Amino acid sequence: MIFTDAQPLILSTDCRPDYDIIVHLVPDGVRVLDLGCGTGELMERLVRERHAVTRGVDLHQPSVSACISKGLSVFHGDIYEGLADLPDDSFDFVILSRTLQQVSEPDGVIREMLRVGSRAIVSFPNFAYWRIRLHLTAKGTLPVSDALPYAWFNTPNIRLITLTDFEDFCRRSGFAILEKVALSIGDGRHPRQIHHLTDWRGEYGMYLLGRKASSR
Repeated sequence: MIFTDAQPLILSTDCRPDYDIIVHLVPDGVRVLDLGCGTGELMERLVRERHAVTRGVDLHQPSVSACISKGLSVFHGDIYEGLADLPDDSFDFVILSRTLQQVSEPDGVIREMLRVGSRAIVSFPNFAYWRIRLHLTAKGTLPVSDALPYAWFNTPNIRLITLTDFEDFCRRSGFAILEKVALSIGDGRHPRQIHHLTDWRGEYGMYLLGRKASSR
């Protein structure tokens, strides 16, 4: 599955248009593990639109309670706990959406994702996005925006990731990049995919990862 200018993906204008891409990437009837699932909106869509068998992991108790109230299967704990006790190939897809920049051991987490599932979907804000570059150049301070809604002193983000950095990391770590989507949210009313100069123009990066033959 390749996203091209000739095959555009229609994105919704809700608060998480990246969910449209995830739903598009996930086939019907598969098993999906959502790490950091929040209140379960993505799992609900995958169940409704893809007839997926889903399980979530989240550390925030109110989010876990919200998932349970919706009839969703969820584990209360951090992503490391959520992955550690699962056997190999428990799921078809494991999702880590907009959370990689908060993970202390990204290499280990992605390896565990690809042990537990045959495919991993990872997304994160791109710290090389042109508005961030411009803001730093003009003002000398870290920007606060919808994509990065925290100041430097209270942000949960412990890593500054660019799309180029992540792709180099995947090559060195032996993760196969099966699909890449760069996404611009903009004002939230007109989200769109970016096909050119992605490290400059993509506000978010989303990657479908697989195991290389030599990694197993």
